[in-house]
Amino acid sequence: MRRTGRTRRRVTAAAACAAALAALTAVPAQAHEQRRVPHWELKDTGTPEVRFRGLAAVSRNTAWAAGTGGTVLRTTDGGATWRNVSPPGAAELQFRDVEAFDARRAVVLAIGEGEASRVYRTDDGGATWTESFRNTDPKAFYDCLAFFDSRHGLAMSDPVDGRFRILSTGDGGRTWKVLPDAGMPAAQEGEAGFAASGQCLVTSGPKDVWLATGGAARARVLHSADRGHTWTATDTALPAGDPARG
Repeated sequence: MRRTGRTRRRVTAAAACAAALAALTAVPAQAHEQRRVPHWELKDTGTPEVRFRGLAAVSRNTAWAAGTGGTVLRTTDGGATWRNVSPPGAAELQFRDVEAFDARRAVVLAIGEGEASRVYRTDDGGATWTESFRNTDPKAFYDCLAFFDSRHGLAMSDPVDGRFRILSTGDGGRTWKVLPDAGMPAAQEGEAGFAASGQCLVTSGPKDVWLATGGAARARVLHSADRGHTWTATDTALPAGDPARG
């Protein structure tokens, strides 16, 4: 009886396995391929004339994008749809960097000479914005910003009077102050940051930050371990030597 029971169980299990394999093979090979291979879908943002440069993805559902024409978009459904949440009166600005903390809180940086460099912050998903910084120094040109956490962050300008200028915030971008430049190495002739997408300034952990440069005789990486108060510079092997290289 025991042998018969075991035999029956084995036959039943084998039959179940065969049925499962038959079901799998009945599914078209194309369906298996679609499940295995990630793919992209083109979505219309409703802003055909905008060139987007800044992107901040804070979860699988929420992301923010920033670009020309003072445009800021937000998605809360994984990119299926995008909502225009641009700050009012900012159509002449170029937003190159956006740093977001969640679906409601984000900080965006507009680049440019003089007063074109500005920082805006929202706490309600872009329904309202506050301009928290406007550059008044015609020699400054802010390129990018980065945050260590939801409170502490930095923004960087091309060299002013021979040194890169660093802005600091300790309240999530609501207020900013220029840090002393005594701990910043002298800039090379023609050295600057690249304002293409806000990635020239990168943080890691509570205090470390790196700044990448180009345009001068040598492309460099500057590092600070104290949130931008003191810096060390290291040459890289990247070709430089003109304003578009480094």
